[in-house]
Amino acid sequence: MATILAEPWLLEECRRRYGDVFSLKAWPPFENFTVVADPDVVKRVFTASPAQLYGGLGNRILEPVVGSNSILILDEDRHLRERRLMLPSFHGDVVRNYGRLVEEEVERELPRWPGDGPFAIKPAMSRISLRVILRAVFGVEEARRLGRLEELYTEVLNTVGLPLMVPALRRDLGGRSPWARFKKALAASDEILYDEIARRREAADTSRTDILSLLLQARYDDDAGGGMTDHELRDELATVLLAGHETTALSLSWTFERLSRTPRVLARLQEEVASGDDEDYLDCVVKEGLRARTPLSYAMRSVMQPIEVGGYEVPAGATIGVSIRLMHQRPDLYPNPAAFWPERFADKRTETYTWVPFGGGVRRCIGLQFAIYEMRVVLRTVLRHRRLLPTLDPPERMRRNGVTFTPSRGAVVRLATLDAPAPARPGAAAQKPVAAAS
Repeated sequence: MATILAEPWLLEECRRRYGDVFSLKAWPPFENFTVVADPDVVKRVFTASPAQLYGGLGNRILEPVVGSNSILILDEDRHLRERRLMLPSFHGDVVRNYGRLVEEEVERELPRWPGDGPFAIKPAMSRISLRVILRAVFGVEEARRLGRLEELYTEVLNTVGLPLMVPALRRDLGGRSPWARFKKALAASDEILYDEIARRREAADTSRTDILSLLLQARYDDDAGGGMTDHELRDELATVLLAGHETTALSLSWTFERLSRTPRVLARLQEEVASGDDEDYLDCVVKEGLRARTPLSYAMRSVMQPIEVGGYEVPAGATIGVSIRLMHQRPDLYPNPAAFWPERFADKRTETYTWVPFGGGVRRCIGLQFAIYEMRVVLRTVLRHRRLLPTLDPPERMRRNGVTFTPSRGAVVRLATLDAPAPARPGAAAQKPVAAAS
C-alpha cells in the first residue's frame, strides 16, 4: 500500500510487487483507490457505462475555479450534452486557424530570452500558453484587456493549487492568504470575462473564429435547441484555462528538456525544421514528449456501481485511477521506455488504450487536437529562430506540483542564435529499440 501521491518510482515498485492492478491509500474522497496499468483493463475502464463510472465526481475539488457547469465535473447525460456542443469548436480544421496566432506569441516572447547560456524555459512556456488561450479561446485582442487578464489569471493559477488540494486552507485571513488573493483575482477576471461575453453577444459577429464566438453560435442538439448561458460559457472557458494552460506548458517544457538531452533526435529535428520538411517527425516528437513525461498522474473514475477490473471486484464508492505514467513506461508496449525515441510513432498511430496523456473514452480531453497542434507550432517556431544546444546535464527530476509533475529546475536548456557556430554533430544514431513483444 502507498499514498495516492506516490512518486513515479514508487508506482513502478508497486507494479513490480503487485502487478498491473493494485490499491493505494488515499484521503477523502479517494479512501479506496485502485490503480490500473494494463491495456485490457484500461479499455474496460474507458468503455464502461457513464452511469457506472463517473469521471466528474473526483474533479469537484476544482469547482471554485471552473464553476458548477464545467464539463470537468459534470457526469452522465449532462456531461455528454455539453461535450457534444463543445467538440466542434475544438475540431482539427478549426484549430489550424490559430497557427499564426501561436507563432506571434512565440515571436513576442523570444526577445526576452538570453542569446546563449542556461535558461529555464518553463516560465516562458507558461506565458505563451496563457496568452494563446486568452486570444484563441477567449478571443481577447485589446491590448489593455489582454494584459489585465494575463496578470489576473497568472495570480489565479499561482495561488489556487494547494487550497484546491487541501480545502482546510481555504481561509481568508483578513485578505492576506493565498485563498483570499485567489478569490480577489478570480472575481476581477470574471468581471472582465462576463463583459467580454456581453460584448460578443451584442455584436453577433459570425465571422469571428475564436472559440468563445464559436460557442456563442453553438446550439444543443436536443428539442430545446438553445445555446449556452453566460454562466455556462464562463465556466467552460475557465475549464479550458485551468485544464489546458499548465498541462500544455509543462508538456512543452518537458519536450525541450528531453530534446536537449537526446542529441541525435535534436539534430534531426533541427535539420528538418530548417529544411521546412518537419511535419512527420515533429508530430512524432510531440507524441513521444507526451509519452515520456506526461504531466498528469491519472485518469480517474469514481465507481457508482460495482465493476470487475483485472479479476478484482471494485465496489461502489471506490475510485479507479488509470496510471498514465505506468502505461507509458511498459516495455512490452514501448521498448526501451526510458529512451526518448520519436521514431516509435513513425507509423502515425497512437493506440487508444496505451497512449493516454489525454485520458480516454467519453472523458477524453476535448482540447487534445488544440494542445498537440499548439505544441507543434511552438516547437517549430522556436527552432526556426533559435538553436537548441545539446547538453550533458543529467535529466531533471519530476517534481510534484499539486496534480502535475514539473521539471525540478524549470527545464533548463541552452539556446544560441542561428548565426552562432553549430555544435559538432553527435556520433552515430542510437540503436533502434528491439521490436515489441507480440
